[in-house]
Amino acid sequence: MRIVTGLFLVLLLTGCDNSSSQGKIKVPWDKMYFTFTTPKSLPAVVTLVKFLDTDGYGYVFRTIDQPQGNSVGTWGDRIGMGIATFNKADAPPQMIKFCWDSIIDKKVYETTLFFAPDTSKKMESTEPEWDNPGEPYYFLSMVIGLAPEGKVRVWLKNNGKPNIEQTSTKITTVSGDKLDMCKGVTKHPNGYVYYGETPEFIKDKKYPYGAW
Repeated sequence: MRIVTGLFLVLLLTGCDNSSSQGKIKVPWDKMYFTFTTPKSLPAVVTLVKFLDTDGYGYVFRTIDQPQGNSVGTWGDRIGMGIATFNKADAPPQMIKFCWDSIIDKKVYETTLFFAPDTSKKMESTEPEWDNPGEPYYFLSMVIGLAPEGKVRVWLKNNGKPNIEQTSTKITTVSGDKLDMCKGVTKHPNGYVYYGETPEFIKDKKYPYGAW
């Protein structure tokens, strides 16, 4: 994990020189967006995101659009917001590494996503808008699901159809003494307390409250 983190930081730093556009991928949109979602009443908080795009440019996000979601029992097929306020980049991701407090699990997780070429290929494509064929649809919105047991899944928002899961993405999640970048990174330094609808929602349910 330390080698992976070190490599990411090197790429992140060397990728921030905007003086060269050599090798840039031509995409049919100005920005891509990524949002996080959680199941209903099973909250999580994302605290730090590092993002490496396919042009080799790095981004660090500390102000982050936080998870929103209402799936119960299993993920819905159209989950996720569309356009995010803060979570955006100029090209598809090669890698996303992020820290998150799983409040429902009462622990910090560190997740690394390595994207296969088919994700960027899909995001570079376009097709007619399903309800307005004269307008193009761009696959520019990514959804990252955060569930109990530290389970993470990734989708692209689809063209009036169910989300497209990015099953070729390599997803690694660690916690505890295996934390590296996320060691000491938390919004809950004094511990976790269930709040809002969570206590009533999980009452008499068996953890992890569904199949994620």
